[in-house]
Amino acid sequence: MSAAYTAPGPSGAGDRVDAVVVGAGHNGLVAANLLADAGWEVLVLEATDTPGGATRSADLAAPGWRTDLGSAFHPLGAASPVLRGLELERYGLRWSHAPQPLAHVLPDDRAAVISRDLDATASGLDAFAPGDGDAWRRLAAQWQQLRDPLLGALLGPFPPVRGGLRLLRATGSPDLLRLVRRLLLPALRFGVEEFRGEGARALVAGNAMHADVPPTGSGSTAFGWLLSMLAQDVGFPVPVGGSGSLAAALVARLEARGGRVETGRPVAEVLVERGVAVGVADGAGGSVRARRAVLADVPAPVLYRDLVGCGHLPSRLRADLDRFQWDHAVLKVDWALSGPVPWTARGARDAGTVHVGADTTGLVDLGADLAAGRVPEAPYLILGQLTTADPTRSPCGTESLWSYTRVPHDALRGPGEVDAHVARMEAVLARHAPGFADLVVGRAVSGPDELQHQNPGLVRGALMAGTASPHQQLVFRPTPGLGRPDTVIDRLFLSGASAHPGGAVHGGPGAAAARAALARGGRLGPAYAAAIRAGHRVVHGSG
Repeated sequence: MSAAYTAPGPSGAGDRVDAVVVGAGHNGLVAANLLADAGWEVLVLEATDTPGGATRSADLAAPGWRTDLGSAFHPLGAASPVLRGLELERYGLRWSHAPQPLAHVLPDDRAAVISRDLDATASGLDAFAPGDGDAWRRLAAQWQQLRDPLLGALLGPFPPVRGGLRLLRATGSPDLLRLVRRLLLPALRFGVEEFRGEGARALVAGNAMHADVPPTGSGSTAFGWLLSMLAQDVGFPVPVGGSGSLAAALVARLEARGGRVETGRPVAEVLVERGVAVGVADGAGGSVRARRAVLADVPAPVLYRDLVGCGHLPSRLRADLDRFQWDHAVLKVDWALSGPVPWTARGARDAGTVHVGADTTGLVDLGADLAAGRVPEAPYLILGQLTTADPTRSPCGTESLWSYTRVPHDALRGPGEVDAHVARMEAVLARHAPGFADLVVGRAVSGPDELQHQNPGLVRGALMAGTASPHQQLVFRPTPGLGRPDTVIDRLFLSGASAHPGGAVHGGPGAAAARAALARGGRLGPAYAAAIRAGHRVVHGSG
């Protein structure tokens, strides 16, 4: 799938390409594809042995039980205009769906279920509180009206001029204000305003926790409502064969256009000359010169501090990086099961994604524990029944089960502490699926340190490359600035999830970085560069 790395000869002359991309995560591969579409010669350098970053797959728990090393379910990927525009199905990507996208199992063992059948979802929510089904229908109808312009505005470049105008036409000025208010609401408040029963409220609040935004946090509705409506609309699909299939399709598409991916070649430094990025140096002493651009699919602190160096940064940016906030760490467990999870809540049995361990009150407590730096005594689990979603993941009649829970950074430092929290996770499953332990034929535990070892981009086990809370979104992502992928170094672009529009598998940051690089390398490139420099001087100062 990729060429092996050969170090340059004694002359020290390395590769010379139009653009070098640091990191073969899905955003880096999206950026590389869009540059190759424009006729650029592109080389992607990846530190690990396999492309994909957080979209990779392996048999971790037992041979024959395929799991995903990072992301598994991709509602935003299926809906993303960026990924859809690449037509990855032509390069081998196939989506698979569980019978039901999502179930939230409450402590009393009732399950609220989102089905792609709107009538079924509404009927189930009415069982919690009459009228909640109609409330859900109204939200789903509004989503259908807003989906395309909203996703265009959310996943497109900042500022979202074109997407914002489309959204304004779709809603009208008064309703646009109400939509903005909704997106800024805490999910807990949104649930109170829209629903009477715990089922619908838990679905929205539980989905907010996917983005590590507690239901009491401002803006948590943006994630909870968005993911809930996507589950209703496109489901929570998985790539057939594992998330690595998505990365493989991106690599195949890139190679078909002459681009290259070299794995096992970590980048040690971005080469900067007179304030301009001119290439990179790798860990073996080789180099790649970039005629037009360097794009970095790595977290912002890693790019600025480790690869560029603080000597090239304005003092205000250095100070802002000291305030950069990571999202909470993750403890991930994969189980190989000899049979399906024996849920006592019927609604969880055929759901691809299952939330379990808390109702809305429990989610509030969870957020408080994480904010205080406490390890939650009652973990909230985001589970993926991968074989239920994709039968190729394990032998017939078995289940490949994937799960993670969030913990404070540096909270689980020793093997005993990790094992204790895994025991808490399994206790949650034992309460809602008696006999679960008897089905386990293999288990793999990935704490924050192991996750970073598997993928250097998951710094301290943070999945989102920085908190998704409002104070680090839009013009505040990754630090107060322009909200764009252009950095303070000319021709260097941030193309990873630390950049707007942030984490999840949708390709938005990669696409934005590619568009910015093309603008800088185009006919109006000098004027573009001057405008970006002026903006950075306003925000960061001159040095």
